Amino acid sequence: MRAAVVEQLDGPSAIRVQDHPAPTGEGVRVAVAAAGVTFPDALLTRGLYQLRPEPPFVPGSEVSGVVTDAPEGSGLLPGQRVAAFPGLGGFAETVLVPPHLVFPLPDQVDIEVAAGLPMNLLTVHFALLDRGRLQAGERVLIHGAAGGIGVAAIQLAAARNAQVIAVTSTTDKAEVARAAGAHHVVDVDGFRDAVHDLTGGEGVDVVLDPVGGDRVTDSLRCLRRRGRLLIVGFTAGSIPQIKVNRLLLNNLDVIGVGWGAYWLAEPGYPAEQWADLLPDLRAGRLLPPIGARYPLEEAAEAVASLEERRALGKVLLVP
Repeated sequence: MRAAVVEQLDGPSAIRVQDHPAPTGEGVRVAVAAAGVTFPDALLTRGLYQLRPEPPFVPGSEVSGVVTDAPEGSGLLPGQRVAAFPGLGGFAETVLVPPHLVFPLPDQVDIEVAAGLPMNLLTVHFALLDRGRLQAGERVLIHGAAGGIGVAAIQLAAARNAQVIAVTSTTDKAEVARAAGAHHVVDVDGFRDAVHDLTGGEGVDVVLDPVGGDRVTDSLRCLRRRGRLLIVGFTAGSIPQIKVNRLLLNNLDVIGVGWGAYWLAEPGYPAEQWADLLPDLRAGRLLPPIGARYPLEEAAEAVASLEERRALGKVLLVP
C-alpha cells in the first residue's frame, strides 16, 4: 500500500510517501477514505510528542473509511462506513484499528468530513462535559478557536447551549470561529479586558486552553467564582507555570485534560462518548469546517501547515 512515512525526526519535511507493508494482526481493517491531520502529527515528526515511536513510522491518528474486514463479535461488518482512531498509521491507504476505537457513521455525515471527528471531538467532549462539568447557560472561553480543538469545542459547547467566547489572532481565524458557532470573538491581544466587558465584569465559568504559553494568568483572571481552567495542550510550545495563590480568592479549579490517558484505562469510554454525540452528529451540529484537502503525496505540506499555524479549519489527507 502507499503510506506517508516519517523516516527521521527532522520535522514534516522528513515525511516521504512510498510503498509500505500493509498492517497485519488482529483488529478492524479499514480502507481509508480520508485522514485527519492534527498538531500532534507535527510533534511526532520531531520526536516531541508524549508518544515517541522510532522511525520509520506512519503518523495519522484519525481516519474515516469503509470496513473491509472485522473480527467476529466486533459489531462491525464489511462495507460499513466508519470513523476510527488508530493512534498511528492513518496516513495510508489501509489501517488496522482495535474494534473499540472504530465508530459507525450516521448516514448524514460525509465520509471524508468524518476523518476530522475522532481526536478533536472526543477530546473536547471529555474536556468540556466530563472534566469541565459544563452546564447549559454557562459561559466558556475558548483559546485557539480556529484550530481543530478550538472549532470542535465551539461546536460542542454551542450544541449544549453554553455561551461561547472565542479567542483568535487574525481576522480570517475570527471568521472560522464565528462560522463554527461562537457567540462572540475577541482578539488574543487584550482578551482579558474584552471578556470583562462582554460579561459585565462577571467573567466566564470555563476556559478551555489548548495553547498554553503566557496567556494562562489572564485566563485565570477571566474566571468567575468556582470557575474551571481546562489545560488541553501547549501548541504555543512553552508549558506555563501557575501561582497557586491565584486559585484561592475565587475558589478556582485548574484541570488537566488527558483524554488518551483516561481511555487507555477505560477502553470502552470512547464508544460511550460516540453514543452521546450521535444525536448532534445526525443533526449536523458537530461537523468540522474543512480548511484544506491534500492528496496523500502532499502529506509533508499538510503537516507543515499545522506546525506553521497556517491552517484554517480541519486539514485532511485524501488517499
